[in-house]
Amino acid sequence: MSTVSMRFSISAFLTATSTALCQSILDLGSQQWTLSSDNVTVTGKVPSNAHLDLFEAGVIGDPLYGANDTALLWVQRMNWTYSTNISLSVDSDLSEDAATWLVFDGLDTFAYIELCNQSVGNTDNQFRQWYFDVSEIVQLCNTLSALTLSVNFGSATKIAANLAENGDSLVNYFDGGVTEEFCCKEFIRKQQSDFGWDWAPQLSPAGIWQPARLVQLSNRVEYNDDNDALMAPIYVRNTLIDIYRQGQMNNIPPEQSQPFIFNASLDFLGVLPEGSLLQLILHDTQKGNETILATPLDEVYSSNDTITGSVTIDPSVVSLWWPVGLGDQNLYYAIIEVVHNDNILAKVDKRVGFRTIVLNILNVTDSQIASGVLPGCNWNFEVNGNEFYAKGSNLVPPDVFWPRVNEKKIRNLFETAVIGNQNMLRIWSSGAYLPDWIYDIADEMGILLWSEFEFSDGVYPTNRSYIEQYVAEANYQVRRINHHPSLALWVGGNELEAILLAYYFSATEPGRLQRMYEQIQEELLIQAVYANTRSISYIPSSTYQGFLELNFSSSMPELPRYDNTSGPNFLYADTDFYNYDTYEAFDVNSYPIGRFATEFGFQSMPSIYSWQQVVPQDQLSFFSDIVIHRNRHYGGGNTTREQSISGLQQMTTAVEAWYPVPNMADPIANFSAWCWSTQVFQADYYTSELAFFRRGAGATNRNMGSLYWQLEDLWTAPTWASIEVDGRWKVLMYRAKDIYQPVVGYSFYNSSTGELEIWAMSDLWSVVTGNLQLSWTHWNGSTAMSVLGKNKTNFSIPFTIEAINSTLVYQTNIHSDLASYNETDDIIRDLVLRVDLSARGTPNSDRSSSPQQIPYSHTSYFHPATLQDANLQDPALTLAYKYKPGHREPHHFIVTATRAVAAWVWLDHPLGVGGYFSDNGFWLMSGEQRIVTFTVKNDWTWGLWTGDVVIRTLDGATDAI
Repeated sequence: MSTVSMRFSISAFLTATSTALCQSILDLGSQQWTLSSDNVTVTGKVPSNAHLDLFEAGVIGDPLYGANDTALLWVQRMNWTYSTNISLSVDSDLSEDAATWLVFDGLDTFAYIELCNQSVGNTDNQFRQWYFDVSEIVQLCNTLSALTLSVNFGSATKIAANLAENGDSLVNYFDGGVTEEFCCKEFIRKQQSDFGWDWAPQLSPAGIWQPARLVQLSNRVEYNDDNDALMAPIYVRNTLIDIYRQGQMNNIPPEQSQPFIFNASLDFLGVLPEGSLLQLILHDTQKGNETILATPLDEVYSSNDTITGSVTIDPSVVSLWWPVGLGDQNLYYAIIEVVHNDNILAKVDKRVGFRTIVLNILNVTDSQIASGVLPGCNWNFEVNGNEFYAKGSNLVPPDVFWPRVNEKKIRNLFETAVIGNQNMLRIWSSGAYLPDWIYDIADEMGILLWSEFEFSDGVYPTNRSYIEQYVAEANYQVRRINHHPSLALWVGGNELEAILLAYYFSATEPGRLQRMYEQIQEELLIQAVYANTRSISYIPSSTYQGFLELNFSSSMPELPRYDNTSGPNFLYADTDFYNYDTYEAFDVNSYPIGRFATEFGFQSMPSIYSWQQVVPQDQLSFFSDIVIHRNRHYGGGNTTREQSISGLQQMTTAVEAWYPVPNMADPIANFSAWCWSTQVFQADYYTSELAFFRRGAGATNRNMGSLYWQLEDLWTAPTWASIEVDGRWKVLMYRAKDIYQPVVGYSFYNSSTGELEIWAMSDLWSVVTGNLQLSWTHWNGSTAMSVLGKNKTNFSIPFTIEAINSTLVYQTNIHSDLASYNETDDIIRDLVLRVDLSARGTPNSDRSSSPQQIPYSHTSYFHPATLQDANLQDPALTLAYKYKPGHREPHHFIVTATRAVAAWVWLDHPLGVGGYFSDNGFWLMSGEQRIVTFTVKNDWTWGLWTGDVVIRTLDGATDAI
């Protein structure tokens, strides 16, 4: 039998893991693909999935319109095959023993692969890179001009149910059992939210969802004039770069005076020539890519598929990378070259940053206890040796279909987070591990990414085949992501320890389910982190009581504390908190006291503009069939419909309890007002929680961060999001931006006792000094002097806040203040307090030798009566538009409250334009005017949108569209 040697007549390609030299690397996305199943055949793409390609071909409607998620169940129940003919040209320069590889960065999920009608292999994990040596198949293929490649995907929902029926019974808190359509996701390594979540539809896509390549290697190496290999014997498929301080160990704050260690480890395909070495070239991106370092790596060693080396770098050579608001995002291009006999076999370039980031969960020190902090353990992040307050939210998958997530969408999303004063996003499981290019954007913008392994709200199988999958997945992902300075933390999964402790934990007789959790989260995953990197902390679960002991030589390096606390006055954990009793929403005594707030929230409706894009006109009502269908947050009831209605009623109950109830004759306007009112409650509730957690920085629990649930939507539905699916900001996004400012003032009120406290809070590293100006008025805008007296109506109080702290500035008792009056309730209904904070402090980003103080200001409002009971007046709002040519933000809107205090002033932009206002959901005093600018991100109206901006407020919700 003859053999055929070939070289692909293609140019070099840049890949996600390797800078190609002049290698034979064929991007399979450049090929012509077909997608087929039974009698359906359409054009396919790579990367893509069956739903997207069927939609583009017109076979199915938009999967996210109406109730199409249910109507298109047949798509996920079928097998789908992607196939292509790879065109080649014969080149006799290659030796007969040339090696050919198929490399898939992501297959979703159960795939059977054939090349030239020969079996290549099977895959069963969406989160792994898959690679196959197909050299023999290529050489034996009897078609010289083309290779036929097919990838057949099985139905993940069917396979998951089948595996569950034939496997052990486990616990998953989002499953309905094996008889349910979308059960059993813990049995497969696929994005769990594909099966539906309380904010996501059930679609379960299948396809080649990440880039794929065909790679050919040769043992006979030729070089060009630059000593680069024309046909290399190896191909770098994945790279680990670990930058840490000398002597640093995971989960322990390092010594900042030590030099940096730069460790590089390259995973390759092919055969590495004996004696190969590594060298590093470092370019400064802030200095026109100037070369600042070129050096061989030391202690180089290799195995059959990995080559590793390291070098010590003087910290004076580089500048530190900082999160946004804490300093500059200094980045460098690191080029790692594989060298043999002074010739370059392969090279990889990665953009890196020099920083240390640690989650400090070590014991609270004696000096901390002496300062008033409760004993227990810390729960705070430290960057470059500095603790800081983490402000942010939880990121869910930005689209139900990952292949259509693009750079523009992510940049807009991350820009929103930065504008919203956020410095950290929690990459929740169970979505998917983010691709490198998303971490790249986070590196640029200074957003820290709390990253989780894909295990959530359940127990996962631990028989051998699953363990092998977890190991391969974890090692690949840890090595792939580690070079990004935005990587803040690895977490073993979502809410796992809390579920363990609540339902099946035993300190003396650990059961099977507890042991399964420990095997995966306490042993396997932490070992994958610790074995590959020293620069990143690991915790086994997103809510975590910490460890009793850290032993790097143990199979369980973090001996879990579980319920082994030292006493009632000891505090250890972060918090995960939801309360759907809306009457308790603003009772801070109902909020959890912890070291860090990881997850909390309440759902709201999307705007009328989002609903109009996905549902028919006759379904635009709060309890329409499609709105009920799209709500996945369930309350009580026997049927799914009853449970959904109960979940929706939580929102209507909140509005009825706290705000004027919309009651408009026009049904569409009434639906719009109801949607907006649920957003006001959500924003109001979150603001109270965020302020409470920030206040905790100066309390005995020393709270050092809050990440609210959730940042964004992936479809139009009632959810916890602060950004709608098309990028429109909800009320929450604006108010979170406000309360996340560096220095803020906020009022806390106990309506039962009448106690009012006003606190000033700061996340600056410097001492802050300033004043609070308190101004009491009536809703009609007149001063409250006749009720409270001259000395209590308008006055100023000085304050000082220590670094990352809070201070009680003013307290009184409203009931006592008004005790001498009859009709106290009527007086309370007519009172409004404006709190103006003015302060000076040094920005955290000021690293100059003579740091300068700058002014900070913040305004908030307090009303002792609920807005439902308050004596709201019509503020007679006016809205004017002014265009300023040549200005960076030329679109100015002037809002004026001409007659009374205006609560929750809201501007809505129409469909056809995307962007955000400089402020929204704000308050105005009577006679006050505010100029609001609008930043345009997209405009399909040729500027005509400005005439369709509408304004509303809570004086009865009468100004809705």
